[in-house]
Amino acid sequence: MMEKPHILIVDDEPSIRLTLETGLSLKGFRISSASNGREAVARLKTEKFDAVICDVVMPDGDGLSVVRGLREFDKDLPIILMTAQGSVETAFASLGMGASDFIAKPFEVAALAALVRRHLDARREKEIQAIPARENLLEEFSKSGLIGRSPAMVAVYKLVAFAARTDATVLVTGESGTGKELVARAVHDLSNRARQKFVSVNCSGLTETLLEAELFGYEKGAFTGANANRAGLFEAADGGTIFLDELASTSAGFQASLLRVLQSGEIRRVGATDTRRVDVRVIGASNENLQQLSEIERFRADLYYRLSVLTIELPPLRERNGDLPLLIQHFLRKIMQNATVPHLTQEVWDALGGYHFPGNVRELENALVRGIALSTGKIITLDCLPSAINEASKNKKECSTDAETLRELAGDRPPMEELQRRYLSLILTEVGGNRRRAAEKLGLDRRTIQRLIAKYNLFAPPDEEMDKTDVEMSASE
Repeated sequence: MMEKPHILIVDDEPSIRLTLETGLSLKGFRISSASNGREAVARLKTEKFDAVICDVVMPDGDGLSVVRGLREFDKDLPIILMTAQGSVETAFASLGMGASDFIAKPFEVAALAALVRRHLDARREKEIQAIPARENLLEEFSKSGLIGRSPAMVAVYKLVAFAARTDATVLVTGESGTGKELVARAVHDLSNRARQKFVSVNCSGLTETLLEAELFGYEKGAFTGANANRAGLFEAADGGTIFLDELASTSAGFQASLLRVLQSGEIRRVGATDTRRVDVRVIGASNENLQQLSEIERFRADLYYRLSVLTIELPPLRERNGDLPLLIQHFLRKIMQNATVPHLTQEVWDALGGYHFPGNVRELENALVRGIALSTGKIITLDCLPSAINEASKNKKECSTDAETLRELAGDRPPMEELQRRYLSLILTEVGGNRRRAAEKLGLDRRTIQRLIAKYNLFAPPDEEMDKTDVEMSASE
């Protein structure tokens, strides 16, 4: 189940080791200990640790020698030294010799746990940033339905790739319609569980009893209608991944049951007295802020911390600059399959580009499904789009017209850049949004036309023959 950070405590005093082992275990860490520096170095040769907490004064030398010995095996391992108040100078010196940080005695275990987590988070962030956004990796995400090359989406891809390397519990957050299930599937597909089952469950709309019966199974006679023993989805997903969506809607009773599963790796069928062990990676999701809900006691805080070992936040569509044309082309091909993809008028491109999409990617796809259904022939016009997009476009045009009228009444002439924008928009309309033809008509190269389209916030579909460099440039500008 959830992979706890493994911490090595190095101290020659048994009472301190016991205190730290107990306190840090309750904070969600897996603890091992060593009584001296030699033992610590020996353990690091055979075991993997996420961080080391070491006393400065050791019976076989000082903590600095331990730091040097540990650094030979892991140059990035967080090493935190515990120092008495009178030897703070030694602790400061240790920072220049390889220690990551120090904490002065006496200290609260909670403060030490927070310090360790801060260093673990920093190391994880460094590892995430080191993951290259390789072209073949982007293609793999594209197969999973994740489309986009904007900086916001590249950051998501790196987190997904990092999460796939581990068995840690993942929490996917973001507004409705941003693609949280697609992210969960991508984590599963890139992990070593890819050949096993991926099970998706929408937790909203089910009562506590029905949800527990669905996930954990039930015994014959457990409730009315339970005529036979039945395995739940956790057992069905054994060895694989289970995705729990809409967790904010679940009851306190179910949250307590899920917490027990995450802690023990065991499920109990409804009506049963024995437990069954399962090996399932849990990915949770919510469009509400679970941390804020936990602070007002609408969601269990301990469950939130268990779920959010790794958190992947999906950006709303309005913050994914440059991804809209790629998404539109993807959905048009997906909807039409092998049929001819319809043409979108310049008005439609402008309307889609100027809309804020509160329903995000899902709303965009639904809008295109409607547009194709209502279109005649091979062209989607503005009146084929949903009324919300249509009305927003009309209101924007009216505001623009009013502004132009005011300028005319004031005797003001549009600046050169405005004339250039209008002329480019006119040419794009004449050539049906085809960038290559627009470039030829204007006597410009394709890179220049790309920059102008991005500069004036005009929307046109990427041409099939445009190379990937052009598409990437469009997404980044």
